[in-house]
Amino acid sequence: MRQPRATANRTVLTTAGLILLTGGTWLATAGTSLTDRLPTWWPTVSEGDVLLNREDLAQLRDHAWWTATVSAAGIIITVLLVLWFLSQLHIRTRSRLPLTAPGSELHTRALKDALTRRVTAVNGVARCHLHIHSRRRHLHVRMRVWLAPDTAPGHVLERIHAVTAEAEQAATPYTLEARVRLSHENHPAPHVR
Repeated sequence: MRQPRATANRTVLTTAGLILLTGGTWLATAGTSLTDRLPTWWPTVSEGDVLLNREDLAQLRDHAWWTATVSAAGIIITVLLVLWFLSQLHIRTRSRLPLTAPGSELHTRALKDALTRRVTAVNGVARCHLHIHSRRRHLHVRMRVWLAPDTAPGHVLERIHAVTAEAEQAATPYTLEARVRLSHENHPAPHVR
């Protein structure tokens, strides 16, 4: 499942790319010999002329809507780009999460240490490294688990699922989403001297 941020980024980049491609195509074909093949509604420019000359610009400025529309579009585009940029910044997550019991809280560092110990204790796990990010009422846990040589991942995944389900119950009212990346520890290569 993709992150919503990655999907939004791809959508914005695709839209901007299509707009730039359309504008570039128009600029590249508007004053060339291809103008005969363009649809009738496609705007064309005569040879040696500019897209928007002084007379056309003066005519547009005579309309009351022109200045307000250009200013509003510029402001809206700027605000949207600033908001998009700010959403890309990594925001440090809270280290203390309030729980349902009055006066109780959970330190994300303590949860991380407990989960690391529990996952490392699973039979067949050589080592584990994890990150916890909290956002609103969701805990996102990313685990990198190295399996011991000749360990089947199926049994290990079942045990890790049980550990994360127990952690989700302990972290109520937060929901926990865990992503596990499995790798195998390599057999040590025999050295012959």
